Parts: sequence; C-alpha cells; structure tokens
Amino acid sequence: MKKNVNIAIVGLGQIGNYLLNELNNKKKDIELKTGKKIKIVAISAKNMNKKRKYKINKKIFYKNPLEIIKKCNVDILFEAIGLSDKISKKVVELALKNHIHVITPNKALISKHGNYLSKLAEKNKVNLEFEASVAGGIPILRSIKDSLATNKIFKVCGILNGTCNYILSEMEKSGENFSNVLKKAQKLGYAEPGNPKLDLNGFDAFAKVRILSSLSFNKKISSKDCLMEGIENIEYKDINIANQLNYRIKLLGITELINNQLFERVHPSLVKKDTYIGNVNGVMNAVIVHGNPVGESILQGEGAGPGPTSSSLMSDLLSILRGNIKYPFGIPEKKRKIAKVYNKNNYFNSLYLRFEVKDKPGVLAQITKQLAAKKISVERLIQIPDNKKKTASIVIITHKSNEYDAQSCIKSFKFNKNILKKPTLIRLFN
Repeated sequence: MKKNVNIAIVGLGQIGNYLLNELNNKKKDIELKTGKKIKIVAISAKNMNKKRKYKINKKIFYKNPLEIIKKCNVDILFEAIGLSDKISKKVVELALKNHIHVITPNKALISKHGNYLSKLAEKNKVNLEFEASVAGGIPILRSIKDSLATNKIFKVCGILNGTCNYILSEMEKSGENFSNVLKKAQKLGYAEPGNPKLDLNGFDAFAKVRILSSLSFNKKISSKDCLMEGIENIEYKDINIANQLNYRIKLLGITELINNQLFERVHPSLVKKDTYIGNVNGVMNAVIVHGNPVGESILQGEGAGPGPTSSSLMSDLLSILRGNIKYPFGIPEKKRKIAKVYNKNNYFNSLYLRFEVKDKPGVLAQITKQLAAKKISVERLIQIPDNKKKTASIVIITHKSNEYDAQSCIKSFKFNKNILKKPTLIRLFN
C-alpha cells in the first residue's frame, strides 16, 4: 500500500463519531506502527447539522455516501450505518467494486450478505474486514482467522449480547422484573431507547453466531432457519428458582458441528454457577472456542459501545495498512462449502419447565402423565404454592429429551384447563 492513505467514513452515529475522533487523535501512533500517513478525505451522514461531540469538517461532508466513491480518491472506507440492506449494502458493494478496502462493524450486513461481499472483495483484491461485528472489542474473529488458524474447531459458544446479559444480571441482582430493568438499560444506553427488539429476541446474537460459524468451520454463511429464542419471556421468578438450583440464566449463542452437520442456536440457558460462563455478568461478552489441539480458549471483554467497537475497527485498519491483504473469511471463496444443517428436532437436552397451575388435587399427576406420553422423564421437581391465589408454580428439571418431543409436549399443555399460561421452557447448558 502507498505511504499516504485516504480514508472515508460513512455513518456518523455513536460509533462513527467516536471513530472519527480516534483517527484524528491517533495519526502519529498509526504512522509509527505502520509507516503510513492517513488522511480523512470524506465523511457522510444523514444530517450534517446534527449536534455531535466532535466537530465535522463541512468541506469533506457528503450527504449521499455513494458520491464519495465516485468523486473522491479513497483507499479505505469505514461503513458504520448499520443496516443489512439498502444504502449500507450499496456503499460497501460499490466500494469493493472500485478496489477500495472496506471495514465495518455491521453484523447484520455481513451475516446476510457476507458470502456475496466476500467473493466481491476477493475478486477485486481488497480487504473486507469486520472484526467489530462480533463481540465489540474482543478480537475473536482475528483469533479464529489467524491465531487458531491451524486448529480443528468443533464448537464456539458464549455470551454475545451485552444488553441481554445486563438485563438478566440486573434482574438477579435487584430482584426487579424484566420491564423495569429494560427501562434502566435504556437510560444507561445499554439498550436502544426506541425499539430494542433485535437485542431482546436473539436476532443480534444470532447474526454473530452465523459469522462465527463461517470462520470457525470454513463454511459459507448459512441461510437456513435455526433455533432462536430471546429473553422477553424470562421472569424474575425463573431467575430466583434457577438461583436456588445453583444455576444462572444466560442468553447463549452456540455453534457446533454434530456429525459434520452445522447446528446454530441462540436461546436462554441454565448455566451452572461455578462455570466460567456463569460468572460473566453485566454488559460483558465472553466467547469460548473449543478446538484441537488448543483445547478450550476463552476471550472476554466489553461487547458493545463506541469505545470497544472503535478498538476493533482500528485493529482492522492497522492490519490493512501493514499490507495484510487476506481472504475475508480466512480461505478462498471456492474452498468455502455450503454447510449441511443439523436437524434441530434431533437435539437432545435437559429442560427447565415452569408451570403456573390451579392448586388442586391431580394437576401434578396430569402434567407428569403428559410428559411421560412424550417420552420426557422427570429428574427433579419443585412445587411452590400461592395460598392466597390458590395457584402453584410447578418447576420440573427433566432428563435429556429431543427438541421435537419437547416442543410437541409444550403444545399439548394448551388443552389443559388447569394450566393457567403457556409453560416456560429453558434449556440447560451442557
């Protein structure tokens, strides 16, 4: 790469603004460590006049980011808009076609269009870097791509969404219900003030799982449906009962190969208190990589926010400036195969089941009978009566059963008039 490098930033939200400041303040450090001089030649956002922490140079401002690529001599472009389609995709696509390196934290874009964009980057001999798309400041993608490159990875799991981890941790700590803690998370900036749905329903974590799968197993990003659940239905009652059973509830993202078939999933899990992952609290992320010969590798850190995200973006920048032109997913596109997908219905796992029922004789027998009919056996049972309401909570920990039987069983309970609401199902983490 030439000595003087021109940079453009598209998207000036929290991350884009923070990055702009970092680039301006650390030019000397960058030159010292790479031998390259950087210059910001173009920036773009919806609104130039929006109040921002850092001053915007109006001379290099473009409302339409596509004009940057057409009118400016750009070597490296940062995309920080955050959409999976429309202008985000158009900008990245056009940049790659014009032999411009692209760096992005956009996990939605990469998880949906990563296969196509990776092929485009390889064809045009430029980098598509996205370290910041998974786990914020944790260098997990580079670790898999470089440090663990010769290992046979067979499983990756962890806490991939800081918003959900904060909510679950705070519910346990404070004893408050989900809605109250969500409001607190929004005030602190951990959750979107408007619509935090993509965090809460598991989609954010799932997008990251798909990226991890592709890198870990040398496969194309899958487009198949997978097991995905969020934390919206978790109540403090579940957290309290789990605590009594020596568990914590965590939203986990897991990808693994079972009989050389890809099994991706995101869902709340009961995790033993004495495990590493059970003690990752607050907004922290943690990723555990299982491989051979390395064994178990753990990386932990802040998974979101402009600071950690910018740290990963800068890491990608320095990699490009040092001349590391490499395949986006670690291997040539023609070597990345379509993964065979594991049938989730065949997955065996122990379950936490909570039933809210009328407190009357015979109800427990009805429940255990229905479980037995679906080949689900009981390992542990707790009954918590509410004498005032004449109701009871029945909590059952099951032996391992397959996913199909578990879901079929849950559906069957809707016909039981003694069960007051849909049972809560949480899987145990093996």
